[in-house]
Amino acid sequence: MQPLSRSSLRAVVLLATAPLALLPATVRAQAARAATPPGMSAIRTQDLKRDLYYMASDAMRGREAGTLDEMRASMWVADQARKAGLQPAGDDGTYFQWWSMRRVQILPASTVTVGNRSLALWTEAAIGNTAPATVDAPTVFVGAGTDADLAHVDVKGKVAVAQLVTPPNAPGPNVSLWEWRYTRLAMAVQGRRLLQAGAAAVILVADSVAETGFEFVSVYAERGVYDVDDPSVAKPPAPRPPVILVHRNMLDALRADGQPASIHLQTYSYTYPSVNIVGKVPGTDATLRNEYVLFSGHQDHDGVRFPVAGDSIWNGADDNASTSVALLAIARAWVAHPGKRSALFVWHGAEERGLLGSRYHAAHPVVPLHDIVAVLNGDMMGRNNPDTASILGVQPPHRNSTALVNMAIQADNMTGKFVIDSTWDRPTHPEGWYFRSDHLPYARLGVPALFFSTNLHPDYHTPRDEPSRIDYAKLTRMTQWMYATGWLVANAAQRPALDPGFKLER
Repeated sequence: MQPLSRSSLRAVVLLATAPLALLPATVRAQAARAATPPGMSAIRTQDLKRDLYYMASDAMRGREAGTLDEMRASMWVADQARKAGLQPAGDDGTYFQWWSMRRVQILPASTVTVGNRSLALWTEAAIGNTAPATVDAPTVFVGAGTDADLAHVDVKGKVAVAQLVTPPNAPGPNVSLWEWRYTRLAMAVQGRRLLQAGAAAVILVADSVAETGFEFVSVYAERGVYDVDDPSVAKPPAPRPPVILVHRNMLDALRADGQPASIHLQTYSYTYPSVNIVGKVPGTDATLRNEYVLFSGHQDHDGVRFPVAGDSIWNGADDNASTSVALLAIARAWVAHPGKRSALFVWHGAEERGLLGSRYHAAHPVVPLHDIVAVLNGDMMGRNNPDTASILGVQPPHRNSTALVNMAIQADNMTGKFVIDSTWDRPTHPEGWYFRSDHLPYARLGVPALFFSTNLHPDYHTPRDEPSRIDYAKLTRMTQWMYATGWLVANAAQRPALDPGFKLER
């Protein structure tokens, strides 16, 4: 579960800046000539630290989407936005854009039985896909379930039992949430092969990696699947037969062919509210004020989960209280000194459930989408080497506005002066980091977009992501950088142009 170490990061940074060499020396000259944005002094380290310690405190219980804890955090953000002087820009003159989240889970009454043994859901058997199923069939053991194994075994209409093996292109230990990603990929690859061969269901026996990550995989699977309850946004999952992960110590018991297996899975579906918090500062120019610079982040995290070293509150200080409080600081600066274009601030709900809040707002924006000239999104902005950072969306195929990239580089030279690690923006990067935050739905719809980040660290998605681990001096510089980029966009004579022929690929 370890991303690149700091020493490794420093090593790759020296190689990483080459794609940004296309930004000429004139960018640095422009930065030297540009006036410092007038609200810079309003972005204060003590304010960021105070707000972050509150937002990522144990009292907020990890701000899990779809719970009262997310609502509590959202109400706090809205109140802070009001105190900062933002005008409400949500529903009916409020700061709230409400939308419904649909959640589908497997009913606790569901059962998995093999031979004369009933397997307890989630502690002995983790269901890999949330879909109803009724399977009564004999088992057949297929070893690793490779094509060579299937050449000698007929799995049609049976419950195929296989040993989990390392999948092709498996993520390595340096990738975040390694055991979870490895196991999910292995289950998908082997499950698909066996189902395509005609199996009625699949039981996979964990290897050493999956055994280590069993609880993590099971907890995520038990929570079910989430989506926006809106047919214009939702992506309904395709039903398929069950793929089930069991512990490594069950291998001997499952080797014998012909054991009766009975799998009865039922699902239930329900909705509950989530919310985007939205505020604005009108622009000062009579014409340009009808265009908007959108500052973006998300306020939710993982909530209360299984304990790690005795701590069960997954506070999410860096992910993403860091950007949430940065937006509050930028809002204070913007209210004191508005730009020519208007500024729109959106704290998206339920990002951790699949970018749900940003997908909803991109489909139902509070201002016309064509009037949003740029999206400046942040996610995890307060950790790692103090002098390095990333913006994603700076190189093809992710770059959709060279003009916006130039402004961000100019702003960096005016503020943080970070060495920009562009490796995280490459489509070959194993994390696929560009595709994992709230700028994405806007970029897909053709809005110029950038993603500011200080990247992953070993505390990502664990209870160790605490306020005490944030580098507040760095977070201040990141906030100033994001603010200065928005200031340049807001006051430019022309809105940032989309690059011709932009097509987002992966």
